[in-house]
Amino acid sequence: MREFQPSSQGLEGALLIAHPNLLDPNFRRTVLFLVSHEEGEGALGVILNRASGKKVADLLDVPGLGPLGRIPVFLGGPVSMDRMTFASFQWVRESQKVECRLNVELEEAKELALDSDVVVRAFVGYAGWSGGQLEGELEQKAWLVQKPNREVLDPESCKQMWFTVVRSYGPWFRLLAEAPDDPSLN
Repeated sequence: MREFQPSSQGLEGALLIAHPNLLDPNFRRTVLFLVSHEEGEGALGVILNRASGKKVADLLDVPGLGPLGRIPVFLGGPVSMDRMTFASFQWVRESQKVECRLNVELEEAKELALDSDVVVRAFVGYAGWSGGQLEGELEQKAWLVQKPNREVLDPESCKQMWFTVVRSYGPWFRLLAEAPDDPSLN
């Protein structure tokens, strides 16, 4: 993965990787996709690597879900944990970036789940930052920022995504990534 270069719209489309020293249980060892961000205005994102262990059909009692019913549900963040939303992700080859649409309606999500060029994800909750909050966290080095690659669309790669990305930053980060949450267990 490569370092992300912000556009005039801010960090929209970037990955936020929790620094190994970030101990907030809401974001410890997470990788987020920033759906929207305008500097000073706030940001919204979803956690890509925190599977709930449930599938859409386990949480929605709706007939005719088809392939959408088999999609895993991820814990998207600490805000609005009482609501499930769908997002569509698509790799854009020409620009080498991932595009995301959040809050896709159920009927459209069912259709998109049939499209092999689109990845549909279900999230319970999301992550949100008020104006200036994310910028402050970035100044404090709470997050590593990277441009996503196509692998972020694979739910299987998400299981080890945080460890893989953090280890790529070198030996010191590798050591931090492999340290147990409780150092007394070391």
